[in-house]
This record gives sequence, C-alpha cells and structure tokens, in this order.
Amino acid sequence: MVGDAFYLQASPRGWCRTDHSRAAVKPFRYWRDPLCLSCCALYALNRWAVKPHVHSPFVRGHFNDLLLIPCALPFLLWLQRRLGLRPHDQPPTVGEIAFHLVIWSVLFEVIGPQLLRVTGDAFDVLAYVFGGVFAGVWWHLAARRTIPSNEL
Repeated sequence: MVGDAFYLQASPRGWCRTDHSRAAVKPFRYWRDPLCLSCCALYALNRWAVKPHVHSPFVRGHFNDLLLIPCALPFLLWLQRRLGLRPHDQPPTVGEIAFHLVIWSVLFEVIGPQLLRVTGDAFDVLAYVFGGVFAGVWWHLAARRTIPSNEL
C-alpha cells in the first residue's frame, strides 16, 4: 500500500518484513523551519540588495514568487495551529500546500489586478507551483528523518 512504512530487511533466517511506521519524527517547526528562514533571507536579499542592481527578468519578476510557499505557508500554518484550526504539527500536507497555492494564485493574480495597479501573470502562478513543489518535497524528506533515541 502507498504510504505504509514497511521494508524488507535481511535477517539470519532470510528476508523479513519490518514495520517502521511508529518511528518518531521531528515536529514541523513552522516559522523556525530552516527552509522558511533561508527563503525569507533570500527574499530580503533579493528585494533590497540584488533586484536594484540586476536587470534579469527572472530575478526582478519571478524569483521572489518561487519563495511564496516556503516563506508564507509556515507562518500561516503556525497561526492556524495557535488558533486551534490545525490539529497536528506535521509538515504541510499536499492538500494544505495546494489549497493555499490556489487561494494565493487567485488572490494575487486575478483579484489583485482588479483592485490595484498590478498585472496578473501566469508565470507568477507557475513560480508559486514550482516553489510549492520544492518546499513540499523538502519538508517531507526532512520529516522522514527520525529522532535519535536519546531525544525521546
């Protein structure tokens, strides 16, 4: 089955099936997550140090869009957790990432251009998607690392 943590492991009597589904994993650190902190630093660096001096269309128009999910989602999920709207401290689920991706895409690229003097851009949405996929993979790979037994 997909999602089960069963592995075949060599033993003196041959191969046996082991269940690692009860392994302790580190809780999601929300805004203290290393990816979130790194991406926020990259955002600030690009916004105030790089963008004014570099005339690349990607750097000026889409680099910060890649950082939307890894920068903003941990803060929002932390707030939802504190308000009791999120029942767990696991990394963001695919559904949470996709839901916020759709909401922010509509808000920033459809509604925003109707209300403000900005342009809606499908390439921004594509950047949000790439950033969200990268962040989702990163967070789920990081969560698979188990807590050493001396920390339990």
